[in-house]
Amino acid sequence: MRNDELLAGFLQEMRRGTIIICVLAKLRQSAYGYNLIAELSQTGIPIEANTLYPLLRRLESQGLLKSAWNTTDGAKPRKYYATTDFGLEVLAELKKHWQEAVHNMNNILEDR
Repeated sequence: MRNDELLAGFLQEMRRGTIIICVLAKLRQSAYGYNLIAELSQTGIPIEANTLYPLLRRLESQGLLKSAWNTTDGAKPRKYYATTDFGLEVLAELKKHWQEAVHNMNNILEDR
C-alpha cells in the first residue's frame, strides 16, 4: 500500500469521527441537505450526499435534528433540517470533549 493511499484512509477515518459535530453545529441555523454539503465543503469538510442523508435521518430519529418541508417559495420542495434543543445540549457536550481531545493531542504531538 502506498503512503498516499494509507494517508487517505486515515484522513477519511478522522473526518468520519468529526462529521456529527460539524452537522450539529452547522444546523444551528436551518438548512437543506445540498446547502449543507456545500457549506461543509467550503469549510474543508467534504461529504458525499450518500453519506450525509442517512446521517441526517439517523440524527433526526435520535432527536438531535428536526426537519420540515419548505414548499412556500414556489421552487422545488426542500426538506430543511435544524438542530433541536436536545441536539444543542449534545453538541455542547461534544464540543467540550472535542476541545479536551485537541488539547491532549497537542500535548502528545508536541511531546510535552
